[in-house]
Amino acid sequence: MNTYAIVAYDKLDGQAAARRQAARTPHFERMKLAVGEGKIHFAGSMLAEDGRMTCSIVIASFPDRAALDAWVREEPYVKNGAWERIEVAPMFVAVKEGVITDEWMSLMARHLAASAKA
Repeated sequence: MNTYAIVAYDKLDGQAAARRQAARTPHFERMKLAVGEGKIHFAGSMLAEDGRMTCSIVIASFPDRAALDAWVREEPYVKNGAWERIEVAPMFVAVKEGVITDEWMSLMARHLAASAKA
């Protein structure tokens, strides 16, 4: 499985809250299913200073980018236009559930070894 960071920006045209509300129940049901399947590790919303939701952040694992893209296309917030723009990038996980990962420790060991040679 590959881990991805997904940042989905709301269409901020005065109707954002209404679009989110209209798709909230199917969005939550779909997210609960994906959590149960082990796909979603973290999800939440970025807030404006006044508390309005402006964007969603999701950390998820999928077999490949094509599987992730297919999942995103079916997202209720995509289908109803709540999310205007979506950025996706592969993600290296350094800390998980408050613990530094073995992958990060290995990366740091390689970095320190390379620095010592330089």
